[in-house]
Amino acid sequence: MGHRGLDSEGYISREGSLGRVPPGFAAVVAAARARTAEAYGQRLHSAYLYGSVPRGTARPGRSGLDLLIALHREPTGEDRDTAEVLERGLDQDFPEIDGAGVLLHGKETLLSEAERHDLGWFLACLCTPLLGADLAEHLPRYRPDALLAGKVYGDLDDVLARAREQAAAARTDAEVRRLNRFLARRLVRIGFTLVMPRWGGWTSDLAESAEVFGGYYPGRAAQMRAAAAEGLDPGADPEVLRTFLEDLGPWLAAEHAARPGRASPR
Repeated sequence: MGHRGLDSEGYISREGSLGRVPPGFAAVVAAARARTAEAYGQRLHSAYLYGSVPRGTARPGRSGLDLLIALHREPTGEDRDTAEVLERGLDQDFPEIDGAGVLLHGKETLLSEAERHDLGWFLACLCTPLLGADLAEHLPRYRPDALLAGKVYGDLDDVLARAREQAAAARTDAEVRRLNRFLARRLVRIGFTLVMPRWGGWTSDLAESAEVFGGYYPGRAAQMRAAAAEGLDPGADPEVLRTFLEDLGPWLAAEHAARPGRASPR
């Protein structure tokens, strides 16, 4: 990866590779490959890793295993139930991961014009092929420009609404901790995309994302640095969760909504 996450032509370089998977996570990656193929069979088009495991920065017992699964057709309720079973099995069988997460989509959705600068960009730039033919071959290359910034992560209002429901239902520290981690990471990444075109690059590093953001929004810099720290080492403080849901999250949603060319609500 070149300067600020770009290649020599100024396009965002694809993150991660199977060669970067830390040795301590090799067994769970192998299991994810085998179990995904078995679970979906002929319905499966392809599967991908994303996050800290393929980037080589995963920490045993602290990092999750994240999968994107593409099916030949749009997923059914049964397909989603299968994904939940896959998640639970990996989480239970491999203590080196702190949870497994599966994103499940149909191939046509991932390649659709509506998702070209959101899920399409995500697959092409942030996902590492694990199984099947790589859908990135059918997607464009991406620059860290205003077009991408206006459309990527365009579902924050929906994310916050679902997170409020989950927070209201949370009963254990583990549930609060996982929700804190998810929201912290999502909010830092959305904050970074606000300033990405001016910075002129891409990074998935949470601490770097927060620092870059803080250079353009100094009034929110300390809050974003704290969110990055929470994303890396989440706690179970409900007050942190409340701040995400009632302050930082809504502010970021409003900032995102004010961008020219923002994504239309799904």
